[in-house]
Amino acid sequence: MTEGNAEPGAARTPRLTDAVRQARIDMAERTGVVVDLHDAEVARLEILNEALDPLFADIAPEIELFERGITRGDPPRLWIDMIAHVVMGRDKRLYRFVQDTRYGRRVLGESADVAEIAALVTKYVARRLIERERVLAGDTELAARDVLIDQISRRRRRRRTIAVLVLGLLLGILTGAAGLFALAWWSVH
Repeated sequence: MTEGNAEPGAARTPRLTDAVRQARIDMAERTGVVVDLHDAEVARLEILNEALDPLFADIAPEIELFERGITRGDPPRLWIDMIAHVVMGRDKRLYRFVQDTRYGRRVLGESADVAEIAALVTKYVARRLIERERVLAGDTELAARDVLIDQISRRRRRRRTIAVLVLGLLLGILTGAAGLFALAWWSVH
């Protein structure tokens, strides 16, 4: 039988990359249940990293905004850029896409599905590229908003500091007055 005469129902030989991906998924499933949860997390992050390859292939090489890579620490993370990464959830099957901000960590999305997380990362990358274009074009709205937020936070810190100082002063005066009153009362008796 020649290749041209293959039966229509005959199974195709799978591509090696598909077979490797499936082997990683199978291994991640087994290790996620068994002992080595850390390796399962890394394997799942590698699967997501491979799913993001087409996205990062579309980004021009001169744009050095993104630093994608897996760190194998505890917990392992798939970094998208300097402030956003994907980490596995507590059950080791849920992807959690988070961003570090000056106000703390913000969860951008969670899902057990690689495609959903890849879509969230795609939206995030698109937003970051638009922000970059606006800054390079001289759009100062973002910078002005950051300056305004900094001014507001400085005012709040200043007000808190003044309130703490005034409260401390009042407590000092009350404590001193109570001490003087106790001393006068003790010296009379």
